[in-house]
Amino acid sequence: MKNQKRRNRVFLGLGSNIGKKKRNILNAIELLKKNENIEVKDISKFYSSPPYGFEEQESFVNCVVEIYTDFTPQKLLEEIKKMEKALGRKPTFRWGPRIIDIDIIFYNNLILKEKNLEIPHPDIQNRAFVLVPMAEIDSEFVHPVLNKTIYQLMNELDLREILQLKPEEVRDEIFY
Repeated sequence: MKNQKRRNRVFLGLGSNIGKKKRNILNAIELLKKNENIEVKDISKFYSSPPYGFEEQESFVNCVVEIYTDFTPQKLLEEIKKMEKALGRKPTFRWGPRIIDIDIIFYNNLILKEKNLEIPHPDIQNRAFVLVPMAEIDSEFVHPVLNKTIYQLMNELDLREILQLKPEEVRDEIFY
């Protein structure tokens, strides 16, 4: 089943600001890869960014992962929540610190607003820590609500605090 062509193109935002942040993200990517109904197509570089929303916490490491899946949006959310729990995520307050956070950013060009899931992810146009890594994968992807490309949205923001991590910075945390 892993080699079947998946129909739904999805962008996931991954972030961590507790413990070995880069290792936490790599563990999440490994869980995505192990899922029979998910094909990991591309992974951005890792970026360091200040916290968003609640600022009295550690900085985050973020990346974007492009996947293909046959899961519905709700089923994908359910699977992601299981992965987060398996990786040690505990309930916290909104925008609080977390060992891992996996968000559905875009699901094809779907516009969905349900009680527990909104696609495109809300307020994405103000989140450089998602737009910058996503631009690496597909800068011409058009936000289905705002009708602007990722590149256009990214260039409307102050990007000075979004720092690309060097490969050795990622490697050092993983192996030491």
